[in-house]
Amino acid sequence: MSGVRVLVGTRKGAFVLTSDGHRRDWAISGPFFGGWEIYHIAGSPADPSRLYAAQSTAWFGQLMQRSDDGGRTWEAVGNRFDYDGVTGTHQWYDGTPHPWEFARVWHLEPSPTDPDTVYAGVEDAALFRSKDGGGTWEELPGLRRHGSGSSWQPGAGGMCLHTIILDPSDARRMYVAISAAGAFRTDDGGDTWRPINRGLHTNGIPDPDAEVGHCVHRLAMHPSRPEVLYMQKHWDVMRTDDAGASWREVSGDLPSDFGFPIAVHAHEPETVYVVPIKSDSEHYPPEGRLRVYRSRTGGNDWEPLTKGLPQDHCYVNVLRDAMAVDSLDSCGVYFGTTGGQVYASADAGDSWAPIVRDLPAVLSVEVQTLP
Repeated sequence: MSGVRVLVGTRKGAFVLTSDGHRRDWAISGPFFGGWEIYHIAGSPADPSRLYAAQSTAWFGQLMQRSDDGGRTWEAVGNRFDYDGVTGTHQWYDGTPHPWEFARVWHLEPSPTDPDTVYAGVEDAALFRSKDGGGTWEELPGLRRHGSGSSWQPGAGGMCLHTIILDPSDARRMYVAISAAGAFRTDDGGDTWRPINRGLHTNGIPDPDAEVGHCVHRLAMHPSRPEVLYMQKHWDVMRTDDAGASWREVSGDLPSDFGFPIAVHAHEPETVYVVPIKSDSEHYPPEGRLRVYRSRTGGNDWEPLTKGLPQDHCYVNVLRDAMAVDSLDSCGVYFGTTGGQVYASADAGDSWAPIVRDLPAVLSVEVQTLP
């Protein structure tokens, strides 16, 4: 029987949760790197034993960790992230110029075919790649060389490149999202990039055709339909059917269209999950009821999924990288909260149960389906 490994990054370390294909009983290991912020921990699709973790603190900076045995042991690998010759400034929160500075790694995206190749999205917004298992890192500078780079501005959490999606049908196509610049696509392996933000609307940007400046929270794609992407934005749930050339809103009957994560069912490309929160100033569920919303029609029509979730006095948040799905026959859905709970559904969201409670605030959740 296949198994599942859930990789959890928190404010105070990383945790690895494992179960068999029934997904009822879970073994919990960790914390690894106790006391460190683990913005993201991800596993290689090409080698289930290969894991990468982004470890940082304000005191000691950024460390990259790699495991070759499924998280039992770890070793520090290359930690130099040098911006590649793209000088100048971007905008600061108040609109004044600010030099490019490396702060931390937000997101890791291992190659689907090579366990030694992994991409990293960092703050200040840039894209890096390692081809030697994280030993050395090189920037793909074409992204920051896009002419709009000087006008990029940080969102509330910093100017982070937080989403990387590799097109499984075209090795040269990749999507990224930056808060608060927008979404971008490359069709030539990262040499050149184009903004893909047409159709997005943002308060405070008077130009409806603005190329950049949009606060995209997260992108999601089903691998069988790489032209279709879903977006959770700073207000609005969006969809594109033409690889980002145009977007339309699919918020429909959600109680709030503000939130951070968005995910797609492993086997149903029109089934989408979001977790609405009340507003950009009140980061907790509407009415204090924790609800995952599911659309089986690719958006617009949404149903609340509440069985097993707290429906009274719940004021947690679910962050952008804290929801994932497995690929078992009955698709599992997982998310973690800022209250330290990790919830799992083994029936595509119909019912939920906590895998673990009382962890530090959860920053990221990833899932590996094990052979």
